[in-house]
Amino acid sequence: MNLLAIIGGALFGAGVCISGMVRPSKVLGFLDFGGAFDASLLLVMVSGLVVSMITWRVVAKLRAPRFGTVFPPPASKIIDLRLVGGAAIFGVGWGLSGYCPGPAVVSLVSGVPDAFVFCAAMAAGMFAIELPAHSSRDD
Repeated sequence: MNLLAIIGGALFGAGVCISGMVRPSKVLGFLDFGGAFDASLLLVMVSGLVVSMITWRVVAKLRAPRFGTVFPPPASKIIDLRLVGGAAIFGVGWGLSGYCPGPAVVSLVSGVPDAFVFCAAMAAGMFAIELPAHSSRDD
């Protein structure tokens, strides 16, 4: 199972490097509708979507997973403030930095300081969301 994870991670890393998605300028160019718009990220997104759609159709026909014991339960379909807030924070961070979480981790290999700052902020957010909520009243 670890070998499959390593192979999958290596394929992902190679894909984002080859497509240029580890360069924030590529992402920011995609978000620049009024200036030097770069639609190449759209091609990467559509390609990923097509692969995902085909894969899910194949997986839906399986009785059991090939590399596990059970399929994970379906994701929640509830749209609440926490989901919308998290999506907004993700979008603002993506737009300001030009980094998406996966490519940012791959970018750490390049030694670019911005990648380290982004990944540190991302890790802090991931840990913060797991902290218990504090009540404003004394118990």
